Amino acid sequence: VQLQASGGGLVQAGGSLRLSCAASGDFFRVSVMGWYRRAPGKQRELVASITIDERTNYADSVKGRFTISRDNAKKTVYLEMNNLKPEDTAVYYCNRVRMGVQETYWGQGTQVTVSS
Repeated sequence: VQLQASGGGLVQAGGSLRLSCAASGDFFRVSVMGWYRRAPGKQRELVASITIDERTNYADSVKGRFTISRDNAKKTVYLEMNNLKPEDTAVYYCNRVRMGVQETYWGQGTQVTVSS
């Protein structure tokens, strides 16, 4: 399993970013994938997930602003983030979403900083 997130940056409140996460390994096509974030001083949280058949789910804090998608041929998952808020500032990671499993590998995240 290897995961490489990219696309973060510094943006003003109300702005947009699109994150990408490239995966290597055969797990991608059979896995529910998710975007997680860890804000300073807080625990990592799942903000969006997408199933193999592209059903999506979002945390209440991002619902209506973020859109997750996937390209199985490219083994890539995306997160379109609109109307960003300062509280969205965090390091964003992608990973599998597996019930009851504490993931130990997280790969390199990407920093998103939203200024007010």
